Amino acid sequence: MKYNRIVLVAGVVLLFLVTSCSTHSEKTELKLAHGLPTDHPVHKAMMFMAQRCSELSDGQLTIEVYPAEQLGSEQQCVELVQIGSLAITKVSAAVMESFTDAYKVFGLPYIFKSKEHSFKIMDGEIGKDLLLSTEDKWIRGLTYYDAGSRSFYTIDKPIHTPDDLAGLKIRVMRSITAVEMIRALGGSATPISWGELYTALQSGVVDGAENNPPSLYTSRHYEVCKYYSLDEHTTIPDVLVVSKIIWDKLSEQEQEWLQQAADESAVLERKLWAESEKESLEEVQKAGVEVIYPDKAPFIEKVQPLLESYKDNEVIYSYIKRIQAVK
Repeated sequence: MKYNRIVLVAGVVLLFLVTSCSTHSEKTELKLAHGLPTDHPVHKAMMFMAQRCSELSDGQLTIEVYPAEQLGSEQQCVELVQIGSLAITKVSAAVMESFTDAYKVFGLPYIFKSKEHSFKIMDGEIGKDLLLSTEDKWIRGLTYYDAGSRSFYTIDKPIHTPDDLAGLKIRVMRSITAVEMIRALGGSATPISWGELYTALQSGVVDGAENNPPSLYTSRHYEVCKYYSLDEHTTIPDVLVVSKIIWDKLSEQEQEWLQQAADESAVLERKLWAESEKESLEEVQKAGVEVIYPDKAPFIEKVQPLLESYKDNEVIYSYIKRIQAVK
């Protein structure tokens, strides 16, 4: 990322932030900004975290939350966190790939055996190692938020097997691992920004996309795509991150309050996310979307060469082996 762009973004929001960590009469206020709407499970979890911070500290440590891109896009917010102009934000683990290779492991298909397995990894030593792996980039992970599993949805061709992806243009995030995965499965990966995707689907620029049920529903992509194949190829969490610059300014007690509040918010978020997934699937089916439950075995077999291709990357391959060893 370019230094000049970071400085420009910081200047735009400086009037809002002043400082992300200010002390008045021994009270500390942290600024948290993100790009999600206020009805999103992750926003609700972050509001709960703010409440718990205030309760745990008896009002000595508070968090002010700015949702819906009030202080910038997801990328801009993480850049502000990196330079210490913003205390906390939420970022997809896919975006964190640009800071360290280690995070690419989350984008690998079928790296997790199940939802429970993914939680065991994120709640354990492997997850903690990854959260701290970007401290040299001035970003410290606090906790993970469930963002479900990503599956294919298409306009007019149902996906039952990997062979059905042949010749289809599938929108992916701007992530190297996402592009590699689509290619491994036989499709054509097309990176397009989320905000432009509805129009791209409507106009036939792409034949489909891949995401979790709440995203399919809230984006209204179900109005165009009538097939949703729950192959659940990747499970990429959101990451709650804090500026290392600001973290180091907090007292040990304040760090403990913030970490406890973050951990508690992750527990609530998982419950809210599960409810949102169930509701979203019900609603898209009511709108005429056919939900398909394909045999995952052919998909898993198809991507094995992709996993093995990381043998020469010591960092990523070591995480692959550590994750696969967890029962």
